[in-house]
Amino acid sequence: MVNPKEQARKPEGKTEEPVEPVAAIREQAEEAVAAVREQAMEPLAEVLGRVEKAYAAYVEAEREVARAYKTSEQQMESAYKEAEQRANSICEQAIDQALKVREAAEQQAGKAYKKSEQHAEEAYRRTKELAQNAYDESIRQTKNAYDESASQALTARKQAIEQAWKACKEATEQAWKTFQGEN
Repeated sequence: MVNPKEQARKPEGKTEEPVEPVAAIREQAEEAVAAVREQAMEPLAEVLGRVEKAYAAYVEAEREVARAYKTSEQQMESAYKEAEQRANSICEQAIDQALKVREAAEQQAGKAYKKSEQHAEEAYRRTKELAQNAYDESIRQTKNAYDESASQALTARKQAIEQAWKACKEATEQAWKTFQGEN
């Protein structure tokens, strides 16, 4: 190939002959450059188009990811609220159940207290009755013992008086007999 700059520096007298070929070469070079540019532009345009499409897809994907995160966040928040409500409900049920158990235990304790109180009152009545019976029996036995002792004492007294009277009578009779000389 011929360098167009070198041909343009050649002496002026010979410029006509080379001008035509230079112009033709220039034209061919411009056509070649245009073709190369066109060929270069087509792949560049294709690449640029693909890049723009890829960027648009990236932006859309980024939006999609943001929507997915937002949806996930809403779902997690909803799940949290549901879990919180379930926990509150379970807690309230447990408290209600504990209250029912406590009330039942209090009622049972009240019944047990009443029953124990009745048993204690019954035991008190029985003990009091047994004590009264024991007291009455002790008084009866004491009275019987007193009566027996008194009866024995009266019998002994009577016997002693009778013996003393008999002895007195015998002694008096003996004294009269002696006084009267009968002995």
